[in-house]
Amino acid sequence: MAFEEYTYSGTERLRRGYTTGTCATLAAKAGAIALLTGKAPLTVSVMTPAGIEVTVEPTSVSLSADEATFGVIKDAGDDYDVTNGAEVRCTVRFIESGIDIDGGSGVGRVTAKGLDQPPGNAAINSGSRKQIQAAVQECLDMYDCLKGISVLVEVVNGEEIAKKTFNPSIGIEGGISIIGTTGIVEPRSLKALKDALDVEIRYQAAQGHKDVIVTPGNYGESFSLSLELPPNMPLIKCANFIGETLDCIAVNGFENVLLIGHIGKLVKVAGSIMDTHSRMADCRREIFAAHAAWCGASTETIHELFESMTTDACIKILDDVNLRDQVIDRIARAVQGAVDRRVGEFVRIGVIIFSNVYGLLAVTPEAQTIINDWNANSIEDADERKVNQ
Repeated sequence: MAFEEYTYSGTERLRRGYTTGTCATLAAKAGAIALLTGKAPLTVSVMTPAGIEVTVEPTSVSLSADEATFGVIKDAGDDYDVTNGAEVRCTVRFIESGIDIDGGSGVGRVTAKGLDQPPGNAAINSGSRKQIQAAVQECLDMYDCLKGISVLVEVVNGEEIAKKTFNPSIGIEGGISIIGTTGIVEPRSLKALKDALDVEIRYQAAQGHKDVIVTPGNYGESFSLSLELPPNMPLIKCANFIGETLDCIAVNGFENVLLIGHIGKLVKVAGSIMDTHSRMADCRREIFAAHAAWCGASTETIHELFESMTTDACIKILDDVNLRDQVIDRIARAVQGAVDRRVGEFVRIGVIIFSNVYGLLAVTPEAQTIINDWNANSIEDADERKVNQ
């Protein structure tokens, strides 16, 4: 039974999906109906918090006098979601009173502070718990049942699926999370990515970290390994959301941030562009040309910069006229100024810029100070451990 709800990204028509939380709600409701009536429903429907109804045909039907188990297949629509196609199962049983919700096989278990659920709880977020509870209570009220119901949520192959998510790195072990605020998956949702960043930052703060490395992606992560930085320093991959990541870091009480990024991303930040996706802005050549002009570049060089297709090509042009160091230094200072303004007085921040072709391009004085302090503290900690042994 296809879920026919659509939205638009520009002129592209995209199909919505529904969350793991909605899947668990549907499976729990199907089980509750079966337990209360003695018959397995052929279809089951729930109204999501977004106001969109979802109707499915349950799978994995199992019914006895004491318990009922039903499954629902996750449909992520046109979103890129590793849980798409996963089967979420709920086993429901009568209990003396109330509604009890827990996770079983394939559902992660929270092991650290700073997440939606406290340590020890199943990783079933509060929004999904409310969805499940409301649907089960509706069934109890409909059939005038004075008993309670327990709901055990499981995910087939959930432990394997979880390896492709953030869960192992944020203190959720053994499976995926059952999540969803609205109950609906918005395809290619930027909000979902930002929410995941927020969770990771709050998790690192809850572990007591005050220092953090931020980088847009895998290139920055790999490059950071070549630098002499203390081991086990938390690293946040922020994609294009540099500004919002810095905001979240400031709010969560971090003290020192090292921003490490490829010149192709950070040159945009020099122009105070804090969402570096090309659909938001692409002024790389303009910024190179402006700073080159300030450094005395000829009209011919500026024309060449404007015609360049990549930042590495811009660097090659500047090398040919012996202006690379001057221009990169000005750009690095502009990036530093932009991120300083973003975090204000709340966080000390430094910037490192690199290129996959040319290697290390710039380390701002602020970044060097942070690195020196980190390394000094790391040596002190090592000495203290030796004394205590």
